[in-house]
Amino acid sequence: MNVLRRVSWDRTAGLLLVVALHGVVLYGLWAARVIPPPTAAMTLFVNLIEPAPIPPKPSVTPPPRPAKPLKRETPPPPEPHHHLAANTPVVSPTDAVEPPPPPAVTEAPPEPAPLPPAPPAPPEPVTLGTELALTCPERSPPAYPPLARRLGETGKVVLRVELDETGHVVRAGVLASSGSHRLDAAALAAVRTWRCNPAQRDGQAVRSVATQPFNFTLEGR
Repeated sequence: MNVLRRVSWDRTAGLLLVVALHGVVLYGLWAARVIPPPTAAMTLFVNLIEPAPIPPKPSVTPPPRPAKPLKRETPPPPEPHHHLAANTPVVSPTDAVEPPPPPAVTEAPPEPAPLPPAPPAPPEPVTLGTELALTCPERSPPAYPPLARRLGETGKVVLRVELDETGHVVRAGVLASSGSHRLDAAALAAVRTWRCNPAQRDGQAVRSVATQPFNFTLEGR
């Protein structure tokens, strides 16, 4: 029995010691402000519930007022026009009346001067019935082109030549070609250097036209 009592006493003493230690620890924590006081601890768990916002009242727009009709201003009545009678002086038969001035005489514009007569057209050139060479004391035969000679080109070319009043050749062209443009060019170059006697009409020198043939041949053919 003594043993049992001793054991229960030891347990009771141990429990008291544990409770005392817990009390000391709690006091120390409370003194160090680690554990908040009961009032502060209670405020940590208080949640403020805000009231629900009151919805705003819908704004009611007043209906637009009807526009007032514009008053039409009536124009004032027109003033009556008074016809003014002009006082025309009465002319007695004895009063002298000045005659109106005579109408102004306008001079007629001068007639334009007559245009000078147009110069007469030059007469047509006289066509000679013979070859041009018969009327040209200064003439030289055409030179045979070297290339045409090497190529063996031959042929007859007929030229139409026009002379002025002094006997100079003013125009020359090919009437019939020789078949070689080199031979034709040689004949034209030669006839442009000729000096001829002008044709006569009624004792005056006139322009004339004649033909001139040139025959290009090679010796030995």
